[in-house]
Amino acid sequence: MDLYVKAIAGVLIAVMLCLALGNRGKEITVLLAITVCVMAVAAGFSYLSSVLDFFSQLQDLIGLDHHLLNILLKAVGVGLMGEIAGLICADGGQATLGRAVQILTAAVILWISLPLYTEILSLIKTLLEGI
Repeated sequence: MDLYVKAIAGVLIAVMLCLALGNRGKEITVLLAITVCVMAVAAGFSYLSSVLDFFSQLQDLIGLDHHLLNILLKAVGVGLMGEIAGLICADGGQATLGRAVQILTAAVILWISLPLYTEILSLIKTLLEGI
C-alpha cells in the first residue's frame, strides 16, 4: 500500500508541475505526464504478482483450465491498455480517437473471449442434454 500512496503522490505532484508550466513548457509537460504514467503503471504491476498467485491457487483448487484463466488475464490487460490509450488521446485533444480506441478495445476483448464463450455454450449444451 505504501507504493500506491507514493505513486498517487507522484501523479499529483506531476499534475501540479504541469499546471504550473502551462503552455510555456508544453513539450516538457507532455514528457513529464508520459513518464509519470509509465511509473504509475509499473507500480501497479508490482501488485499483480500476488493476484497471479491467488489465481494459480484458485486454478489448482477448482481444476480450472489454465487456458481459461489466460483469457481472463488477457482481456483485463487489453482493457487496461485501451483505457490508458483512450485517456491519452482525450488528453491530447483527440476525444474522437479515444472513443475509437475504446470501440476497438471492446471488439478485441470479445474476440479474445470467444473460447470462453464456446466453453460456456458447451457446458450449457451438456446440462440441457441431461434434462
